[in-house]
Amino acid sequence: MPTSPPLRLLVITYYWPPSGGAGVQRCLKFVKHLGHFNVAPTVITVDAALATYPVWDESLLAEVPATVRVIRTKTSEPFESYKKLTGRAVPYGGFANEGKPGAVQKALRFVRGNLFIPDPRRGWNRHALAAVEKLLAAGERFDAVLTSSPPHSTQLIGLELKKRHGLRWLADLRDPWTDIYYYKDLHHTPLAAWLDARYERQVLTQADAVLVTSPETKRLFLAKLPALPSTKFHVLPNGYDESDFRQSSRPPADSLRITHTGTITELYHIDNLLTAVAACADAHPEVPFRLRFVGQVSTQLRRQIEQAGLLSVTEFIPFVPHDASVQFLLESSVLLMAIPDVPRNFGILPGKVFEYLAANKPILCVGPAGSDADNLLQECGAGQALPYEDEELMRQTLETLAAQWRSNPNLDLPAVSHSRYSRRGLAGQLAKIAVAL
Repeated sequence: MPTSPPLRLLVITYYWPPSGGAGVQRCLKFVKHLGHFNVAPTVITVDAALATYPVWDESLLAEVPATVRVIRTKTSEPFESYKKLTGRAVPYGGFANEGKPGAVQKALRFVRGNLFIPDPRRGWNRHALAAVEKLLAAGERFDAVLTSSPPHSTQLIGLELKKRHGLRWLADLRDPWTDIYYYKDLHHTPLAAWLDARYERQVLTQADAVLVTSPETKRLFLAKLPALPSTKFHVLPNGYDESDFRQSSRPPADSLRITHTGTITELYHIDNLLTAVAACADAHPEVPFRLRFVGQVSTQLRRQIEQAGLLSVTEFIPFVPHDASVQFLLESSVLLMAIPDVPRNFGILPGKVFEYLAANKPILCVGPAGSDADNLLQECGAGQALPYEDEELMRQTLETLAAQWRSNPNLDLPAVSHSRYSRRGLAGQLAKIAVAL
């Protein structure tokens, strides 16, 4: 039987290897697996030598299929001026690496929120658009285009391509836009906030399909624009790549090690959990509790760890390549995840939760009960949310883990039903959505 020609998908994303961190994983894994579903992706991204990535991970370049064409462009961004004025690196999402902002940083946040709408990386758009126009002028054709954000300015590229060429367009929003938890810290004027909300509305209205990572984000967008059909919005969560978990689990036999990977700040409100860990450690000296944080940890949170009396049993490891991060998961007894204690946080579903599930470890999740994260953990049998103020529930959960550890230091779960969150399977869902446009 003759096979149908592959669907030609143009993927436009700012974050691409050698960018590291959570933001790059989604598009990278889609592109890695789409070829199995008769989709031929072409990637438009920024020249790595000119990009402003908060973190780098050269190892991820090996995951880009050799058959995938990647076109890198110039960019025009203000971050060099930011670094000169503040002496600091490019801000992380939510300004996690900034600590308490000084006068200069507050002023620059105001400038960022009012002169660079939706965000400072909008300077890349004209270069990306020029690259697409060059391809089209040379006679190339694409069946669909996918724009992935943040930065949400990337969605304006899809909006412009829709207007100019009528391309079928999937807008992939990994995070909320004007409802992101740190939005207030950008100090928008009413005019800037109105313009940003207008961009958001245009994207959600004009895109042929909108991809989101959690049910709550879908509900959030539909509440803004109830006239839009709900079928336009597709919950396509993040996931885990089976190939990342070929290593065997190696939980320590000499300690009950609780590991957190990624960025965490005082906004994640784990102070009561720290107190509960300290109390449980005091009550059970025969169980050597250990904490390990791999990635960015704010100065204020380090102080909370010290105040809880846990500094001597805590290890801080700076950012590591993705494969090393997975290894740290597998070398743990228990995994720690936290949801920022901010308004509208029920839909926050960190991408790392799926890798936590793939590691087959019990998960301590500090966050709101009934949230998307809580529902996911309970669905997969990996744990439940521990509300921020419920120190007693935290203590009980830790007591149970301590008792299990005394019996057997390997706390790995017998089975976690997470297979439907495999990156390959999710790429297959994306292919179906693209074909149906």
